[in-house]
Amino acid sequence: MVLQAQEGRLTTSAARILVATAVPAERDAVALAFPDGTPEEVRLPGSALLLRTAVGYDLLAAGVGPALAAAGTATALTAAALAGRPYALVVSAGIAGGFQPEAPVGSLVVADGITAADLGAETADGFLPVTELGFGTVSHHPPNSLVRVTAQATGARPGAVLTVSTVTGTAARAAQLRTRHPGALAEAMEGFGVAEAAAAHGVPVLELRAVSNPVGPRDRAAWRIGDALAALTEAFGKLVPALESWNPHDHR
Repeated sequence: MVLQAQEGRLTTSAARILVATAVPAERDAVALAFPDGTPEEVRLPGSALLLRTAVGYDLLAAGVGPALAAAGTATALTAAALAGRPYALVVSAGIAGGFQPEAPVGSLVVADGITAADLGAETADGFLPVTELGFGTVSHHPPNSLVRVTAQATGARPGAVLTVSTVTGTAARAAQLRTRHPGALAEAMEGFGVAEAAAAHGVPVLELRAVSNPVGPRDRAAWRIGDALAALTEAFGKLVPALESWNPHDHR
């Protein structure tokens, strides 16, 4: 089955969904949710490798950080558009740090806001987001209907997911982020880049994260990456059938 927007819903036909992760381990965890058949390997312009499933999901390890994530996602979106098969949805997916106690290790978070937390300027009076400098944007908001469908299907908690270029490694930095973004549940490094590329192509975006570690002092012993990857696989197993009933034209 391949998904397409038909009569306002994602049903069987030719449109696809792009899932962008940072690294192959995350991409492969998502791929495990599609057990029927081996994905086709597709080379994008440049060196990026895309895995194409038989059910309309293309999986891309776009790279670590917002710049690589944006570039890789934009390449895939452009290639699809030029081929006459544009994507109906882009999903930024992977593991993340969770702000405690709201997003414990092993839990899932779905972004109702995708925010660039450190895009701006440090001043004597504190941090200024780039929007206050008169440039660009710092947040993208997935359709509320899509966030609801995802939360109901997977059990993910809705909240802001921050995109950072430097992973938080101290309690002081974690506290600063929570002060600036009190609704934040998690931090990762790619969501905003993926969202920028999707917005440039007019495609809705979703960010779904499995929490692998607490945001705060860097403690490798507390990381549960394997558990988070397993949670990501389980989440996509539930999300894929749920998206068949989501209306891609419902931006509420």
